[in-house]
Amino acid sequence: MRVERSIEIAAPPEKIWPFMVEPDNILKWCITFQKFEYSGEKRRGEGTPLYIEEKAGPMPLMQLNFVVTEWVENKRFAFKLTSGNMTRKYEQSWSIESIPSGSRFTFVEDFELPYGIFGKLFGPLAQRSSGATVKKMLAILKELVEV
Repeated sequence: MRVERSIEIAAPPEKIWPFMVEPDNILKWCITFQKFEYSGEKRRGEGTPLYIEEKAGPMPLMQLNFVVTEWVENKRFAFKLTSGNMTRKYEQSWSIESIPSGSRFTFVEDFELPYGIFGKLFGPLAQRSSGATVKKMLAILKELVEV
């Protein structure tokens, strides 16, 4: 399932970028993340390992390992699941596009629930819930960056 949301932010990409790659800043707007940390010696660039603990809705705490797949400073940060519980597939990308009024930030999430037919039945509800949560997160990001 895919969730994609964008928001215009009255700030240049350089002001948004720290909220995409610095764990303390990420935790300020990614309200479902309980923990976000670089889990290896590498701390930037493609191939960087991440560990995220996420609590989304009624689901139990997800403990997830990712690897950074894209790291383009002031433009794009993306990561994909390498192992974890509660999901079979999970990828996110965050991108910034310069526009006349500042920047357009786009959040894309692509995930697949486990549990066979039950996961497929629960999927549309999870997709709607995730979309509403992402909308809230982007409003928080906008407020944080525009201050």
